[in-house]
Amino acid sequence: QVQLVESGGGLVQPGGSLRLSCAASGSIFSMYVMGWSRQAPGKQREWVASITSGGSTEYTDSVKGRFTISRDNAKNTVYLQMNSLKPEDTAVYYCNMAGVWWGQGTLVTVSS
Repeated sequence: QVQLVESGGGLVQPGGSLRLSCAASGSIFSMYVMGWSRQAPGKQREWVASITSGGSTEYTDSVKGRFTISRDNAKNTVYLQMNSLKPEDTAVYYCNMAGVWWGQGTLVTVSS
């Protein structure tokens, strides 16, 4: 059974930065695509970014150039570095492994 635990959310002012982390249990982390999604209040969950086992990355258009996804296979951890944050980035952010296992989410609030 895989468990994913996100951390690093919080309140930040517009233009600020946060780094989210997602730690995975088990020994299969390095084998799978890892991703981040988010769900804003009153909206559907949307995909944000993904990183393959080989390190290839993809981003939704709204975060390109501002967010960076990375992974450390030795630490079973995936990260989401978020820069130039905007109020519309406010959401609960979830990490997932292969779209199958999901964390409980961490809240990011961008507000002055």
